[in-house]
Amino acid sequence: MITDFKNKTAVLTGAGSGFGLECARIGASLGMNLVLVDVQQDALDKAAAEIQASGAAVLALRVDVSKAAEMEALGRAVQARFGAPHFVFNNAGVGAGGLIWENTTQDWEWVIGVNLMGVAHGIRVFTPMMLDAASKDPSYQGHIVNTASMAGLLNAPNMGIYGASKHAVVSMSETLYQDLSLVTQQVGASVLCPFFVPTGITQSQRNRPADMAAAKPTRSQLIGQAMSDKAVGSGKVTAAEVAQKVFDAVAANQFYIYSHPKAIASVQTRMEDILLARNPTDPFAHKPELGVELRRALKG
Repeated sequence: MITDFKNKTAVLTGAGSGFGLECARIGASLGMNLVLVDVQQDALDKAAAEIQASGAAVLALRVDVSKAAEMEALGRAVQARFGAPHFVFNNAGVGAGGLIWENTTQDWEWVIGVNLMGVAHGIRVFTPMMLDAASKDPSYQGHIVNTASMAGLLNAPNMGIYGASKHAVVSMSETLYQDLSLVTQQVGASVLCPFFVPTGITQSQRNRPADMAAAKPTRSQLIGQAMSDKAVGSGKVTAAEVAQKVFDAVAANQFYIYSHPKAIASVQTRMEDILLARNPTDPFAHKPELGVELRRALKG
C-alpha cells in the first residue's frame, strides 16, 4: 500500500494532454515532484507552466518516446534532478484506424514506435533505477503504470494496428508485474485500460512524423477516424476521473484499472470465444445498426 505521495517523484509521458496532464495535476495537488514529458512542445510548455504555478517542482522535457537514445537521456536527466523516480506513468500513445491491410509501413512503425516501444523504453530505463533505489532504502516504494486500452483486451474491427500495439502493452504489463514480484516487494505495476474517454488521442495525427504528413488517408482510415471521434467525443467519463482511478489503484496496489468496468462483458465474450474455440463474436451484436452503418460506409 502506498499512502504518502508527498515529495515523491513521478515521470509522466504524454503529459501535455489527456491522462498524463490530469495525473500531473493530481500529483501537484499531492505535493509531488513531476517530470513532464511530451513530444508536442507547445502542449508541454503550457502544462509545465500550469503545474509550476501550482507550486510543484517540475522538470519538463520534449522527448520522442519511440527513440531509445532520447528515453535514455530522459533517465539521466531525472536521476540528476530528482534521483530515482517513485512513479513512472508510461502513458504516451497515438491512435490509428483503418482496415488492417491498408496501414502503411510508416503507420505501423509510428504506432508501434510510440505505443509499444515507448512503454518498452520506459520499463527498460526506469525499472533498474527504481530497483536500485529499493535495494538501498527499505522504505522506498515505487510503482509503474502503463497505459494500454480496452483495445488491448478486445479486437475491434477497423482499428487493428492500434489494437495490436495495446494488446502488446497489456502483455508487457502483466509480465512486468510477474517479473517484479520475483525480485522485489517494493516496486509494483499496473495497466490502465480506458474505454472511450475524451483525451485528445483521436487527434494524434497532429504529431505524425513529417515523412507521413503528406500521405492521403484511405476511405477506411477516414471512417475509422470519424467513428473514433464520435465515440470518444460522446464519452461520459472524463480524463480527470480516470486519473483519480489511477492514483487510487496505485495506492491499493491494484493491477487492472478500468475506466468503464461494464465494458468487461465484451472481454468475457472474447475469452469465451477463445475457451470454446468458436469464431469471434460479432462485435456489433448488441448494436446491429452500427455494423450495418460501417459495412455500408466501407463499401461506399
